[in-house]
Formats: sequence, C-alpha cells, structure tokens
Amino acid sequence: MIGIVIFMCWFEPLRNNSLDFLVAQQVMSFQAAWFLDPIIHGDYPPEMRQALGSKLPTFSIKDRRKLQYKLDFIGINHYTSLYVRDCTFSPCKSSDNIDESFIYTERNGIPIGKPTAMPNYYVVPHGIEEVVLYTMRRYNNTPMFITENGYAQHSNSSMTELLNDIDRVDSMRQYLAYLNNAMRKGADVRGYFVWSLIDNFEWLYGYTVRFGLHYVDYNTLKRVPKLSASWYKQFLHGVEVQHEHEQVDTH
Repeated sequence: MIGIVIFMCWFEPLRNNSLDFLVAQQVMSFQAAWFLDPIIHGDYPPEMRQALGSKLPTFSIKDRRKLQYKLDFIGINHYTSLYVRDCTFSPCKSSDNIDESFIYTERNGIPIGKPTAMPNYYVVPHGIEEVVLYTMRRYNNTPMFITENGYAQHSNSSMTELLNDIDRVDSMRQYLAYLNNAMRKGADVRGYFVWSLIDNFEWLYGYTVRFGLHYVDYNTLKRVPKLSASWYKQFLHGVEVQHEHEQVDTH
C-alpha cells in the first residue's frame, strides 16, 4: 500500500457568518487539499484556483494520466484546531504570534481549547472528527490512518506531573471518542498512532517539550512508562482505567 501523510489542523469560523465560513474552507484547501486534490482529482482545489488564478500551474494530459493511479491510503497528522476570520472588509489583528493575521486561538477571550506545552496546540477533541469527515467526503472515503495525534508537556515540569500525565490521558480518551464518532458515520479509518511512544527531540522545540507515553531521562536514556502508557495499554484491551485513583511511582 502506498499513500501520503498530510498535517491537518481543523479550522473553524471565528464568527457565525458566511464570510468566515468560506475563509475556513479556503484555508483547509491551502493546507491539505493543495496536496491531495491533484493526486486524487487531478487538479488543484477550486478554492485555490479562485484565489490564485493563473498563478497556479496546469497539469498536462500526461500528468493527469499518471495521477489516475491515485492513493491506497491517506495519513493524517492531527493535533489541534484554530479559528479563522475573513479580512475583506475590516483589518484583522491576530490574538497570537501566528504569521497569518486571520488565524485566532481565542474567541471573546476564551481559548478554543485547553492549551498544551506546544505553542498554538490546543486540546480540541471534536477537531479530529471534523478532519476525518472532511477527508472522507472530499476524497471518496479513501482509507485513512491517523498517523500522529498527541499531547505535549513542558520538559521542566516536575517528575510527578510528567509521569502522572492525567491531562494526556484525558486528551487521548476524548480524541479517540470523537474518532470513533467519525468511524460510526462511515469513515474508513484503518489505524491510529499516538505521538509518541517515547519522549524525543521535537524539531525546533528540541527537548523542551515531551509527547511520549514513556518518560526518557536524556542523560541516562532510561525509559519510564507514564500513566498514559498504562492507560492506553488497558484501553487497547478493552479496559477503562479510572486514572483519578491511579498514580505512577516517581521514585
């Protein structure tokens, strides 16, 4: 099986109006459909064509013929959701440091979800259902894998907080529940991968954030299962853990 993995944030209209709704659709097309539409439909997204016109290249007949082979699966890396708003008739001022001024993390001073240690990564569980249904409807329910989904902790947190990662357990439980909703609605999801098995070097953020189900001592490389590792193992065996009463030994 040959496929492609796409990072997909879910974008929601900041305001309840048609302009913000259309902008949310456009942002999705510039993020995910930019890559998937040509492979599956043989052309760039209509939303991109409308916005960029002749700036976008066209595919030759030979190119389109090659694209007919399509994909066996679509991989989705999903972590968070954000708000977007239209800036056509009024200037936009972002509420954070994201480059695009039309993207917001708050509405009326309230964050879109619980913040994590990763900048602009919020716990917004219904977002995973939305991106899966979006992919299902746009790409003829091509088989999907959730290739990354996880929760970030600050590395400088106490050992007790790092090992008894209740917030990660809550996030996983909620995201998996919404993923299950999408599957019940017909989404052909074949697998789910947690990011990550162990704490590791996180690109620009290095060792300052931790996504692992297992704690790693970066001096000795010793690995210690966190509460989330125990919870996930039992979850996979069909056992729901009452984590409020469970603790991991931090010694």
